Amino acid sequence: MGKLPVKIRIAVLWIWMAVAISAHSLLFLFMPGAIEEMLSGEMHYGEGMLLFESFFWLIPLVMAFLSVTLRDTSVRWLNVILGGIFTIMNIIHLINAINYFGTAVYQILIVGSTIVATFLIFLYALRWPDK
Repeated sequence: MGKLPVKIRIAVLWIWMAVAISAHSLLFLFMPGAIEEMLSGEMHYGEGMLLFESFFWLIPLVMAFLSVTLRDTSVRWLNVILGGIFTIMNIIHLINAINYFGTAVYQILIVGSTIVATFLIFLYALRWPDK
């Protein structure tokens, strides 16, 4: 099997990001007391916060599509910018997850994988070969 084109590698990494964030959210529900905390109203999730969090799914999925459909020059810089922004946001997310969940290894692995995926997107896009 030959080397995969950069566009495909980047698209797969964006999909990885969306799936990992989904796994992170689902694993939260399995934590002892999580559902009770949500039902009691202790966890304050308003419309604004839910909208913000929905972008952690929507943007990676849209970027996966755009990465394979847009022209190389346009999508390259879009991936550099969003890959960098998402890497920083995922680092902040990891710090917040550690503060909230403690050192739950499964959460650190899932959120840590999003940092690796988005950093690889950033690197692949930065090193995108000129044609």
